[in-house]
Amino acid sequence: MRGAGDDWHHRRMPPRRTLGSITVTALTDGEGPFFQPRAEAFPDATPEQWRAADQRDPASVTPDGRWWLPFRSFALRTGDGPVTLVDAGIGPAGSPAASWAPVPGRLPAELAAAGIDPADVRTVVLTHLHSDHIGWAVTGTPGRPYFPNADYVVQRAELAAMESVNPGLPAGLVAPLRAAGQLRVVDGDITLAPGVRVLSTPGHTAGHQSVLLEADDERLLVTGDLLVHAVQLVDPDLAYAHEEDPATARESRVALLRALTTHGPTVLATPHLGTPFTTL
Repeated sequence: MRGAGDDWHHRRMPPRRTLGSITVTALTDGEGPFFQPRAEAFPDATPEQWRAADQRDPASVTPDGRWWLPFRSFALRTGDGPVTLVDAGIGPAGSPAASWAPVPGRLPAELAAAGIDPADVRTVVLTHLHSDHIGWAVTGTPGRPYFPNADYVVQRAELAAMESVNPGLPAGLVAPLRAAGQLRVVDGDITLAPGVRVLSTPGHTAGHQSVLLEADDERLLVTGDLLVHAVQLVDPDLAYAHEEDPATARESRVALLRALTTHGPTVLATPHLGTPFTTL
C-alpha cells in the first residue's frame, strides 16, 4: 500500500475542479488493495457488469483482479474564504483504521500542497463514522480536534448508532469534539453556505450524508460512501456487502442519482473510485 512515504505525491498539486466560485480539491490520504476479493464485496455483480465497471474506471482494478482503493477527502473553498472539508481520511499511525487501511495517511501534506492550513478549515462534514473517514478528525493523546477552528457536522442518527459501528467512538471521537465545543449535530438536509447543501443519504450507515454543490446549471456531488465502486454506476441497484442497511442504501443511491441525471451532467467527487472526479 502507498502511504506517507510517497514524496513525489507531496510535491504535486492535488487534482481540483471549479464550480462557479467554489474550488473542490481532492486530497488522497492513502491507497491500497481492498482487504477482500471484490466479488465478495459485490456478490450480485455479473461478469458483464464487472467488465463495464473496469472499462469506466480502469484504475480501480489491479492486473491480478484486485480492487484498488484510494481514500480521499475533499476540500471546498469559495475564493480565498474558509475551507469546508468533507471527511477526514484514514489518519495517522495508530488511528482507528490502522487494522486494515494503509496508515499513516498523508492528508497533512495534501492540505499543504493545496495551500490549506488546518486552521483554515471552518467546517468538517463527516459523511459517516467508519474508520477510513474520521482518521484525522481527532488526533493525539489526549485526543484533540486536528482542525482547531472547525465545526464537525454529523447527523444525529449517525451518533445514535455509533457504538454499533465502533465502540471506541464515544470516547475517542465524540467526547473530544464535544469538550472543544466543535461538534455540530444536524437532522436531515441542511444548507452550509450559498450553493452548498448537506443531504441525508442513509443506508451505508444510519446517518450517512453527502454534500451537493450547485452553481447555475452545474452540480457536483461529494458522495461519501453513497457509492464505493464504479460497478454501482453501471447498476445503482447493486448492494455493497458492508452497507449497514442495503435496502435503504439502495433507495438513497438510486433516488439521488436519478434526480441528478434529470438535471443534466453532474460531477461526482468520490472517496474510493480510481479517479476523484467522475461525470455522471
